[in-house]
Amino acid sequence: EKLHFDVRREYWGYEKKEETITMNATDLHKIKYRGIRPAPGYPSQPDPTEQEAIWKLLNINETNVGIELTENFAMNPAASVSGLYIHHKDS
Repeated sequence: EKLHFDVRREYWGYEKKEETITMNATDLHKIKYRGIRPAPGYPSQPDPTEQEAIWKLLNINETNVGIELTENFAMNPAASVSGLYIHHKDS
């Protein structure tokens, strides 16, 4: 949530700093912000097999990042996350 917040506010600049100055962790988890966070296996991108394509394109493997993709397209360790960053202020 924090990385997504920083990208929207600091790097892409489509969310004004004053609009989010009072946003706390609870607000972030309740998705009180503009935008979506598409990721394989979630409602906005329901096909979990897309995770494999992302890993192949980015040459991700357990050796270079310390995360493995299971046969069911889950990541291990379980606290690992992935998703897509697509920049459009109206997304």
